[in-house]
Amino acid sequence: MRAYVIFLLSAIGVFIIDQNIKTLFVEGYYRQGACIDLVLHYNRGVAFSMFAFLGPYLKWIQALLIGGILIYIFKEGYLRRYAFPLGLLIGGALGNLYDRFERGAVVDYVAWHCGFDFAVFNFADVMIDLGIAWIVLMVYLSSKKTA
Repeated sequence: MRAYVIFLLSAIGVFIIDQNIKTLFVEGYYRQGACIDLVLHYNRGVAFSMFAFLGPYLKWIQALLIGGILIYIFKEGYLRRYAFPLGLLIGGALGNLYDRFERGAVVDYVAWHCGFDFAVFNFADVMIDLGIAWIVLMVYLSSKKTA
């Protein structure tokens, strides 16, 4: 039960924070910096705008993938061990999926341009990456213990 609460609170927290930050940018917030611009961008694809050619089908594919991941997480019992990082990952994924349904594209706003132009990303993307990195680190550390 404890793992479910941790998972839900972290997923809901990430989703709420993500949507509130995105609302700031949709309503016109902008800040230009030396290396990072905080400016509204709409991403119709996934990472680096890949699969944008799928158009409105992308949100349904993404919804199916998230649903499949949730089923797998619950069925295989991964929630007990990885509740918090899975909450970060799912909260971020649902934040971006919500954008696709509500705004037709994912709201991105962090544009790195110091030395090279990097992809534009958002808080949800960072939480997804953090969740994955956390899980990989936990798997690595636990495999070292058993070896």
